[in-house]
Amino acid sequence: MFQPLEVFIGLRYVRAKRSNNFISFISLSSMLGIALGITALITVLSVMNGFQKEVRERILSMTAHATISGSNGRLDDWREARAAAQHDPNVIASAPYIRAEALLSAGSATAGAFVQGVLPDEESTVSDIAQKIVAGHWDALQPGSYGIVLGRYLAQSLGVGLGDKVTVFAPQANVTPAGVLPRLKRFDVVGIFDSGMYEYDRGLAFVNIDDAARLYQMEGTVSGLRLKLSDLFRAPQIARDLANSLPGAYWVRDWTQEHANFFRAVQIEKTAMFVILMLIVAVAAFNLVSTLVMVVTDKQSDIAILRTLGITPRGIMAIFVVQGTVIGFIGTALGVIGGVALALNVKEAVAFLEQLFKIKFLSPEVYPITDLPSALMWSDVSSIAIVAFALSVLATLYPAWRAARTQPAEALRYE
Repeated sequence: MFQPLEVFIGLRYVRAKRSNNFISFISLSSMLGIALGITALITVLSVMNGFQKEVRERILSMTAHATISGSNGRLDDWREARAAAQHDPNVIASAPYIRAEALLSAGSATAGAFVQGVLPDEESTVSDIAQKIVAGHWDALQPGSYGIVLGRYLAQSLGVGLGDKVTVFAPQANVTPAGVLPRLKRFDVVGIFDSGMYEYDRGLAFVNIDDAARLYQMEGTVSGLRLKLSDLFRAPQIARDLANSLPGAYWVRDWTQEHANFFRAVQIEKTAMFVILMLIVAVAAFNLVSTLVMVVTDKQSDIAILRTLGITPRGIMAIFVVQGTVIGFIGTALGVIGGVALALNVKEAVAFLEQLFKIKFLSPEVYPITDLPSALMWSDVSSIAIVAFALSVLATLYPAWRAARTQPAEALRYE
C-alpha cells in the first residue's frame, strides 16, 4: 500500500468524485482565486519594476553616477581631485561642470532654469546627452560662441527654436557708477534635447563651461566633477570609498542620493501594492477554510471509521492538511505560470487590448513612456509563491484540527 497512509487518503479526497458538487465548486473557486491573485500580483509588480527601470535609465542618461563638489559649492582644486578620483579603478570617466540657477528670457516670455556649463566632449563620456539632441548639434557648444542647448519644453515655454536669441540672467549683479546692474548675456540657441523626463526638459539648459564661468564669475573654478562608474548599482559604496580616499574635504554624492525621494516613493508604492494584492491571495487562500470545513462535515462517517481502524487524531489532521496543501500548491503553481507568462508578454497583451477596444492606455501627449514596460524579477516571483503557499497551508490548520476532534461514537450514532 502507498505510504504514508495519510498522504494516500488526502490525495484520494482531492481527486475523488464527490457527491456534493457544491463542495467541489468551492474547492475549485479557492484554487482559481489563488491562481488569479498570484497572476495579478506578479504582473503588477513586474510592470512597476519595468517603469522603475525605464525611469532610472532615463534619469541616469542625464545625471552622473556620482559627483564630487566642495563644501562651499565650488571646487577650486578640481584638477587635483580629478586626478585622485581617476586612480580609483571603479571610475571610468569624469567631467567638470558649472551649475547655477538663471532666469531665461526671450521676447516677453521668461522661465527659470538651471544652466549647466560643460565641456561637450568630456560630458559625453559621463552622460548620454549628446544622443538626446533632437535639433541642432551638441558640438556647437564652443568656448566664446555663447551657444545654448535647451530642453524641449523649456524651448517651447520660451517660444524659441534654432538660431533664436535667449537672454540669460545670472543671480549675481555688477556694481557700477550707474548702480547695481544684473549680470546677463545673450546666447544663441544651437540645440534642443529631449530626455523623456519633464524635470530635465523643462528646467535645464547647457552652455560651454568657459561661457558659464564668465557669466557666473567662476574663472579657474567649477561647481564639481561628474563621474561615471563601472557599476552604477554599487554607486553608494563606491562613493563612500572615494570620499574616504580623496585628499582634502570633498562632498561625494551618488545618484541614489540625488533622487532619493523618487526612488523611496517608488519603493513605498511597490510595497503597498504588494500588501494590497496579497490580500486578494489571502482571501482566496482562506476560502480553503470553508471548503475544508464542509469536507470535514461531509466526511464525518469516514473519519469515524478511520479512527476505529486505529488512525490517530494527528493522522486525521494530516489527511486534511494534505488535501488543503495540494489545493493550495496547484493554485500557487497555476498562478506562478500564468503570472510569469503574462509578465513576459504584457506589451503584446496591452497592444491587443488597445487594438480590440480602440483606445490608448498611455497617451504620448500625456505620458513620456507610451509602452507598458515589464521587468520580471524572480526574487519577487519566489516571494509571492512562498507567501501564497504559506497562507494556503495556514488555512488548512483549523479545519484539520476540527476533523481531528471528531468522536467516532457521535459521528456513527445515526449511521
